[in-house]
Amino acid sequence: MKGLIHIYCGDGKGKTTAAMGLALRSAGAGRRVLVLQFFKDGNSSEVKALKNFATVDVVEQTRRFGFSWTLSEEELREAKAYYSSLLEDAMAKSKEYDLLVLDEAMSACTTGMIQEERLLELLREKPDALEVVMTGRNPSQALMDQADYVTEMRKIKHPFDQGVPARLGVEF
Repeated sequence: MKGLIHIYCGDGKGKTTAAMGLALRSAGAGRRVLVLQFFKDGNSSEVKALKNFATVDVVEQTRRFGFSWTLSEEELREAKAYYSSLLEDAMAKSKEYDLLVLDEAMSACTTGMIQEERLLELLREKPDALEVVMTGRNPSQALMDQADYVTEMRKIKHPFDQGVPARLGVEF
C-alpha cells in the first residue's frame, strides 16, 4: 500500500484529535505508529492512551522551550537545533513504521523551529509505504501541494472564547 501525506489544519479544534484518531485506527489494525509532537510535553490524554499500544512509539521530549517570541537568540538557536534534530531522527526511523504523526509541524515551520524546505525534502524522500500526518495552522502552499489530503478545521464557536479553560479528556 502506498503511503500518503495528510495535513489537518485550520483555527478550529480537532487537528490533533484527528491525527491521534488515525494513529489509533492504525494501531488497531496492527500497524506501527511513530508520534512526534512539536511544542507539547507528551502528557495529553490521547498520547497516554496511545502509549498502551505495543505498536505505537511516542518521541519523548527531553527539552522544553517557551514561546518563540520570548526566547533569546541563543535559546532560539538551541530550540531550532533541538526540533530539527527530532524531525531528522523521526524521519531516519520512519522506515520501521507504517504511520508517522508530526503534530504541530506547521507551527514548527512557521516559527522557524524546523526548516520547511528540509521538511519538504524529507517528505519527498519518505519510504514509499509510509503514511504521514501533519497538523497545525497556516500550512504553506508548498506543503499543501505536497500533501494528498488537506483537511481544514474551521472554528465557528469555541468555549475558550468565553473563558472556559481546556478540559482534561476533552481538549487534552
